[in-house]
Amino acid sequence: MRLVQFRKSDGSRAVAATLDDGAVRALDGVATVYELAQQAIRAGRSLAELAAGSATGEGVDLEALASNGQLLAPLDHPDPAHCFVTGTGLTHLGSADTRDKMHTKLESAELSDSMKMFKMGLEGGKPAVGKTGVQPEWFYKGDGSCVVAPGDGLAVPTFALDGGEEPEVAGLYVIADDGTPCRVGFAIGNEFSDHVMERQNYLFLAHSKLRTCAVGPEVLLGDLPADIQGTSRIRRGETVLWEKPFVSGETNMSHTIANLEHHHFKYEMFRRPGDVHVHFFGTATLSFADGIAAEEGDVFEVEAAAFGLPLHNPLERSNAEQAIVKAL
Repeated sequence: MRLVQFRKSDGSRAVAATLDDGAVRALDGVATVYELAQQAIRAGRSLAELAAGSATGEGVDLEALASNGQLLAPLDHPDPAHCFVTGTGLTHLGSADTRDKMHTKLESAELSDSMKMFKMGLEGGKPAVGKTGVQPEWFYKGDGSCVVAPGDGLAVPTFALDGGEEPEVAGLYVIADDGTPCRVGFAIGNEFSDHVMERQNYLFLAHSKLRTCAVGPEVLLGDLPADIQGTSRIRRGETVLWEKPFVSGETNMSHTIANLEHHHFKYEMFRRPGDVHVHFFGTATLSFADGIAAEEGDVFEVEAAAFGLPLHNPLERSNAEQAIVKAL
């Protein structure tokens, strides 16, 4: 089952479920996935069970909603400041070609810090059940205000050097009243970063990640399939400028999902009751690696069959003025 949030023609919010038979129906009495997740947590029931019992509303045309710009991110918080957007890197093995290149580099006597981190994941990122594995690279991306809706623009700030896609799977979470992280499900996403800035010096990684991003439109309930096969592309007008398959899921990763979740939620500040977390799990496929520089108006597309509707977002330039600090 998958859930999607959208705005109705009158501006009010609603949730729909894509059922196992392919039908898409609105949920009666539910306005947000956050609200439904809180109900499931407090009732001690699964989200899928609760959603199935509420999927008695009218049929919903998701493609029409997408065309009309009515889709929303599949999970958000009423107060964006209570949503953490974070991620992990150097977690994916990539294609066979990428893996061969990685192993060649790993045989070198002099490893970069990034390759050392990647090697640590290969050797200790998939611990036995109940054991703790090596911690991954981790980064902070922003609060809920940096998540744009499907179809909305991914903005490049005036000070940025680049704006490039990162096709990934993200975990979506709500923290229970007792501090337990509860996974709502998984969604495809475009983590969107400044790769030119990051390439200048890997210590600029933190700066390069403070950008907008997108997830959805649909959130997949239950476990993440072990082998995710998707496609990432960039359209420039009517032309496909770049296209490449991407993979995810634990078959294609050097870490387990459980290990990545553990090393995020081990911090007490990330277990504050009521908060929402959007956590990107990384990728090994970037157009930037193929020499592509996206331009304003280009449209990023990320799709994988397991997640239903594809994610579309155009690149746009931000005209926001930079802040000037004022002494008080």
